[in-house]
Parts: sequence; structure tokens; C-alpha cells
Amino acid sequence: MTAKAEPLTVRDPRYDILFEPVKIGPVTAKNRFYQVPHATGTGSAMPNTRAGIREAKAEGGWAVVCTGYCSIHPTSDDRHYPFSSLWNETDIKAQAVMVDAVHRHDALAGVELWHGGGVVANKVTREAPLSPSGIGEPVYVTHPIQPRAMDKADIADLLSWQRDAALRARSAGFDIVYVYAGMGYLPFQFLVSRYNKRTDSYGGAFENRARLLREMIEVTREAVGDDCAVAVRLTAEENMGANGFRGDVEGEALFDLIGDLPDLWDVKLGFADDGVTSRFTEEAYHEPFIRYVKTKTGKPVVGVGRFTSPDTMLRQVKSGVLDLIGAARPSIADPFLPKKIEQGRLDEIRECIGCNVCVATYAEGVPIRCTQNPTMGEEWRRGWHPERIPARGSEDHVLVVGSGPAGLECARALGQRGYPVTLAEAERELGGRVARESRLPGLGAWARVRDWRLGRLDDLANVEIYRDSRLTVGNVLELAPDRVVLATGARWAPDLPDGADGAAPDVASSIVVMTPDDVMAGATPSGKVLVLDLDPYYMGGVIAEKLARDGHGVRLVTPNTAVSPWTAFTEEQHRIMVRLLELGIDVVTSHALQAVDGKGAELASVYDGKPQIVACDTLVVVGSRRPVGDLAKALDERGDDAQAAGIKDVRVIGDAYAPGAIVHAVASGHRYARELDANDLTVRVEPGDGTYVRGGR
Repeated sequence: MTAKAEPLTVRDPRYDILFEPVKIGPVTAKNRFYQVPHATGTGSAMPNTRAGIREAKAEGGWAVVCTGYCSIHPTSDDRHYPFSSLWNETDIKAQAVMVDAVHRHDALAGVELWHGGGVVANKVTREAPLSPSGIGEPVYVTHPIQPRAMDKADIADLLSWQRDAALRARSAGFDIVYVYAGMGYLPFQFLVSRYNKRTDSYGGAFENRARLLREMIEVTREAVGDDCAVAVRLTAEENMGANGFRGDVEGEALFDLIGDLPDLWDVKLGFADDGVTSRFTEEAYHEPFIRYVKTKTGKPVVGVGRFTSPDTMLRQVKSGVLDLIGAARPSIADPFLPKKIEQGRLDEIRECIGCNVCVATYAEGVPIRCTQNPTMGEEWRRGWHPERIPARGSEDHVLVVGSGPAGLECARALGQRGYPVTLAEAERELGGRVARESRLPGLGAWARVRDWRLGRLDDLANVEIYRDSRLTVGNVLELAPDRVVLATGARWAPDLPDGADGAAPDVASSIVVMTPDDVMAGATPSGKVLVLDLDPYYMGGVIAEKLARDGHGVRLVTPNTAVSPWTAFTEEQHRIMVRLLELGIDVVTSHALQAVDGKGAELASVYDGKPQIVACDTLVVVGSRRPVGDLAKALDERGDDAQAAGIKDVRVIGDAYAPGAIVHAVASGHRYARELDANDLTVRVEPGDGTYVRGGR
């Protein structure tokens, strides 16, 4: 139930082409929206959670919904990463749960059959990794083992494993079955000379190197029969020069050989460039590198590029780049993106911000979550739907204090449920940390977290918003709402961590000490700037970048072995480091700050304690954040007065409760709104997934 009836809407005829059916071999996609294979951090151990994620996409209008990578044999064991498999009859049953969920909404279900080859370590199955010539990929293999070179019997086994997995896929009910020849995985390793040093009929000339892929397509076709499509997912360009797969060399040669052999080509870039964050790329950034594919095949082509604009999608089709609009991240941020375009509700699209939190959760081996879409991964576990939410359970009036990501999401979801809501913001500008951070270099897309919620709040007559309204405890008691939600956020603290002697480093009074909040508020540093980066995420690097772009001489120092180390999970740490060096920022890793005085900052190696002195006039501390809790404390102290005023409950959410990333704040606000007056807070647990379940809050 929503606070107002859903308006009758009509699709803009410009987008009619996006809703044309597309024939993919023996099956037909009802429109051009194609959720390409992407990991969900669920794997075979969590079939119901995985099915819930995929079903939301199918219900939301995606014509094709695919699994993530699905292993064909125990020699392709990617744990600790949670992957799917089709090794046996039990796996068929687990996969069928997802297929049935997708079919309930008249969508096609695709499965990406996968063998990782020399990229995987087989830590659990303890099988030796395989590769064309015994060459692995140490960047991705997190285990000290080298793959063995495959002989002809191994290749015959691989083809048999692919055939058997394809047969199981058909038994599970899949409509599209993939051969995965990308991202450095085994069939792709045969295509590329840096992996393939063979001198037999599977090596040497490119036609020989392409032989395995041809044979894998053929055995897959034989296995699935005449009523199931065969797709190939290909890394169409690696951007590695002569050492990599080049679209204008190997790519064109491959399509000359087998361009019309499969029913569909799913094309993308390599590991380093496939899912780049919005900080470093624009929408549709794959286009220049995969454009050649359509000129070389008569079969449908699907590709990605973090498409969020219907106009960009339209251009991809009309200009002949793609036949189908592929999406992973945009389909996570808004599973109902196709239906919103179809129904003319473009302003309701919850656009992906390109932060890659979804990618990070997979890399950490846990179920997927999304900054924009707090229901992602909770569809089955908690029964959360991305568009629908239960009607209010009472007439309670809720006061939400603070319009950061937690407060906005809380007010929006409460308003959608039908509660009367008052949202009070101390500042003129709404958005809290999102408004401030989205003005930092590269983070402009993050403003979508604020903008989408403000757009939805504008549609809710039962939500009142008050700007420039810094509330005191007296104001709250005077308003006397039934419930109070404090989303007052957190602020960066200038505190320095204690050293080995238990005392914080000394900082001379002549040194200007600032925090990221000061920088974002426009404070101007003086002289040489030292950014002390104690935060594992993005803030230290982006603050240093801003100051350098503003013309300041900047040195970044961190005790970590790398700048912004957690961004390795979002696949941007390397790019961050390159950007800092390009801007002339002096980066000093693995060093702790000992003291700062008129002579400069004294640093010490975290390994041997060897000191060095560097210039420093302004110290910017990127450390920890403190919850803004004055109002919460005051209300707690006046609990009797709050009770007398009729206030039933005071709850702290978001960064004010526990400082984290924006994704945590949004989820906190959404959870409060979902659970208010709820009778059932059950969290369903998959067999053996180890999830800890507790009640409310």
C-alpha cells in the first residue's frame, strides 16, 4: 500500500523499441532488457535467497534473468567466494528453485556455465587447478598453488563436464545455457597467448586457440537440444595491448571463425575494466570497445555499461551497438527499471550510483547488498519487496530528525506505508552527508541517493519536511509525536590514535588541524598539507584529491600498506592510487604519525620504527566519526517528560547509531520503517548458512 494511488501512466513511444521481442535462437525474449549473469554472494548454499533476488528482477520486467557464474565441475571450486554449481542431482534441484521463480513472471532463465581454470585454487575440493599451459593468474588466486598444464585427456574431460552440466541445466529448466569465455577463465585462457603456449592443435595459430571454444559451443548445443538457446559470454577487449585479447585483432578473428555459431553473444571488458565505479567512468563506457561485435555477427548481442538512462539504452539499440540492454548493477539498484520505463515512470527509477558495494559484498563472501536498494538480498530472508511495503500498523505520527541517507529513507518508507511523518532538518540543504560527499571529486552520482528519495517524498502528502529546523529537546516535547527517530548522523573527529606508549601524538598549536567535514565545508588549508588517512574506505584518497585539485601541495600518509585498502573489494584501489600519483600527491604508506611541530611531521615505519620528517603546516585527520548524540542524550535524560508528552519510543538510526558507509545508513532507516508496528520479524535462514537471527531493531 502506498500513501496515494498509483497514477495511470503511458510509455513514451520513443522507447517502444526497447519493448520489442528479440529472438534468441529457439527462444524469444519478450523485450530487450536482459539481466546478465552477476554474482549475488549466495551460491548453491542459499538457493531461496538467490531465487528471491532473481524473481524480483523477473517481476520487474527483465525479459531474461541469469544466474551468476555456475561451476561445471569440482576442478572449478572458487571458495571462499560463494558460487553456484551444477555438479550433481542436488544442484539441479537448487537451481530449479531460481528457474521456477523467474518463470513465474514470463521471463527466460539463463545459466552461465563456468570453469575457472588457472584462476581458481580449488581450496575445498583440493583438486589441482587446470590451465592450457600451466600458467595461472596470481593476482586473483589467493592460494599458493600453480595450475597444471592440460593434456588432450583433460580437454576431453572438460568437454564432457560442459556437456553434463548443460544437460543438468536443461533438467533444471533453463532456457539459455552459456559457455563462459571471459574474465581470464579457462576457455578464454585458451584464446590468449599469454596463457596458451601450446604447440598442439589447441595452441599456436589463433584458429587453433579458438578450437576449444568452438567445441564447447558444439557440445553445449548437442546437450541442450532444439528448444534451448546457447550463449557465449566473451571478454571482447582487455585493454592490455599486445599482451591481451584485442578486439581489433583476436576479437575480429574469433568472430570470423565462429561469429554465428552460438545464438547470442554476451560481451564485456576484462577483469580490470568490467565493473568500474562511477568515480572513474561514465555510463556506457564499454561502448567504444565492444562496438565492433555487431558488425561481425548476425546473432543478437547483449552488453553492459552501467546503463541508468533510458535515452542511453535507446541509443545503444538504434545506433546498432547492442540488441539487448544488459545490466547487472542497474538491475540491482532497481529491479523494476524496465517496468518503470514501460509505464512512463522515469522519475521513479532508482538509479545505480556506481559505488560497487554490491561487488564488495561478493568479494567478502557474503550475500549482496546495495546502497540504493536496501531490499536487495532480503527478498526471501525478510520478505522485503523492492516496490511494495506493508500498510501502516497504527495511526502513530513519527518525527524523523535529520535528512541524511538514514533519515530520508526512513521518512520515505514510513510515508509509503501511510504513516504521518514530520521530517526536520537542521540545515537548509537536505541530504546530510550525501549532499556534502557528492560534491567531492568523482562522487557526483552519489547524489542520486538523496535525489531519488526527495522525489518520492514530494509525492507523499502525508510527509511534511521542515528545513532550517534544528530541534531542541524542548521542541520535540512540544511537538509531542508518537514516535521519534533520530537520524542526526556523525561527524569526523580530529582525534589521533594512541601510539605505542598509550598517548596520542603531540601536535603543536601552530599546526592547523582539520577534518573531512572542514574540507567539505570549504575551509582553506595553509601551506603544506598532510592528509593522515586512517580510514579503510574512500575518504582519505578523495579528500587528498580535492585538495590537490584546489592547488594545495598534498602528502597522504597512512599506516596501512595501501591507500583506501577496503576499496580493493570495490575494485577501485588501484585506480585511486594511480589518480593520486597523477595529481602529484606524495603517498607514504605503512607509516604512523608520531608528532607534529614547527619542524614538520615525524613519521615512523610501522615495520622497523625508522623515523622521517616531512613538511606539514595543515594536518587533515581522516580517522573516526563520532555520532551526533546530543538530542538523544537530552531526550533520554528527560524520559519522564517524553512519556508525559505521549512519546512512545525514541530510536536512533544510521550513523548516529553506528557510523558506517552510506549503504549501512540507508539500510538502517529502511529497517526501522519496515519493522514499525510489525507483528512478524521473522528472518528465514537457509540450511547451514550460519546467519545469526535476532529480533527487532
